[in-house]
Amino acid sequence: MKIDGTHYRSLWWNSDKHVLEIIDQRWLPHDFRVVPVATMQDFADAIYQMRVRGAPLIGATAAYGMARAMAQDASDANMDAAWAFLEKTRPTAINLRWALDRCRAALRPLPQSARAEAALALAHDIAEEDVEINRRIGENGLALIREIAARKPEGTPVRVLTHCNAGWLATVDWGTATSPMYHAHDAGLPLHIWVDETRPRNQGALTAWELGGHGVPHTYITDNAGGHLMQHGLVDLVITGTDRTTRRGDVCNKIGTYLKALAAHDNGVPFYVALPSPTIDWTVSDGVAEIPIEDRDTSEVTHVQGTTAAGAIDTVRVTPDGTAGGNPAFDVTPNRLVTGLITERGVCAASEDGLAGLFPDFAKAAQ
Repeated sequence: MKIDGTHYRSLWWNSDKHVLEIIDQRWLPHDFRVVPVATMQDFADAIYQMRVRGAPLIGATAAYGMARAMAQDASDANMDAAWAFLEKTRPTAINLRWALDRCRAALRPLPQSARAEAALALAHDIAEEDVEINRRIGENGLALIREIAARKPEGTPVRVLTHCNAGWLATVDWGTATSPMYHAHDAGLPLHIWVDETRPRNQGALTAWELGGHGVPHTYITDNAGGHLMQHGLVDLVITGTDRTTRRGDVCNKIGTYLKALAAHDNGVPFYVALPSPTIDWTVSDGVAEIPIEDRDTSEVTHVQGTTAAGAIDTVRVTPDGTAGGNPAFDVTPNRLVTGLITERGVCAASEDGLAGLFPDFAKAAQ
């Protein structure tokens, strides 16, 4: 997508310097910084410290991390060590393990002399596949927005609420939840996005930064405002992303998503989840019982980052001294609260039959 009229992806390979370059998202929306990711420690830090974030982007970054490992030492032992080193960085987003497993399975049969080149080519493929998957998610989600727009008075915007940042910054390009929004805006449909602030880390600010850069009308709201807006008929549908989806359609996403789904259910507002197929964990059925929930540093709750009146980026504490913080990073929304899943192959019910109907090849392979 575009920043000040220039097209960017969230990561790209610098062939001149032979390094991966990323947008360091810790500084957004206040400062746009591009940094290289060169060593294995750089890759682990980029994922854990959320310089890159979002399940699809984490997966693509991990694939480039495996390519770096093979360029340094293409032995089986180093391949396994790199897999383990990167896999432990973040436990909830399934795309991380999916990408690492895919890399190891493809590289293991190859002679060591061919692994470095093949690993880099595979990382490029994974990145390009992500872009195309998200483009298709946008097209399929656009159909839902068109249906709602057709039922509204001409010129009245379709009002969409989203949570966290499931935008192009969370993927290689387009985003998941935002892709239908970008497609609708580009198609000329009137649109207005309610953007949850999404504490902690205020990742809704990333979504607002993205939407503003693309010219999509939006309003930044507190996390607790969504239910009020739905009660008063100001939300036509909710679209969120997901970091892991079970085979029966439970969705694990940024903490607070479950509360939005409950409010939507209570007010008859359609609640859709946009997801690329690599986000489906076919080995898991019950999301609440089986998906590990990442506990992150409590400073993300007790402190906030922003800009001062002088324009400097600073961090301030918002809690009293001695008050402990708790920081579960994700929650699980049961499939009964999900109206439908928007995937690259179409829209389906949030159920085992629905997902298997769109992805019979993946469902069969997982049996």
